[in-house]
Amino acid sequence: MNKRATYHHADDLHDLRLWAQECALRAGLSSERAVLLMLAVSELASNTLQHTSGGGLVEVRAESGGVVCEVTDDGPAGARVPATMPPPTAVGGRGLAIVEQVCDDVSIRAEGRRTVVRLWMRSG
Repeated sequence: MNKRATYHHADDLHDLRLWAQECALRAGLSSERAVLLMLAVSELASNTLQHTSGGGLVEVRAESGGVVCEVTDDGPAGARVPATMPPPTAVGGRGLAIVEQVCDDVSIRAEGRRTVVRLWMRSG
C-alpha cells in the first residue's frame, strides 16, 4: 500500500486529516495510533501552510512492523529534531514537538529545495 495526497489551502486540512487516518487504519495501525498519526500529519500540514507559499504532499505506506508517512513541502529544512516544547506562554512553536511526542520516530531531510519530514509508527 502506498497512498498519496496533496494539500494547498487551509480548506484542504479536514479532508487530509480524514484521509491520513483512513490510510493509517488500512496500513495496520490501531484506531488510537491512527488518530495520533492523523494529528501529526495535521500539525505538519498546518506548518506548511503557515510557513511556505505552497502546499505539500503526504505519502503513507505500510512497512514491516509499522507505517511510514512522509510530508513534503517547499519550505527550507530549518526545523530540527529533537524539537523543544516552548514555554506555556508562547503563542506557537509546538507543532514539531507534538509530532515527536506522538510518533515513534521522526526525521527531517532536505531534498534539493524541498523538506521531507518522515514519521514512523509501529503497528498496533
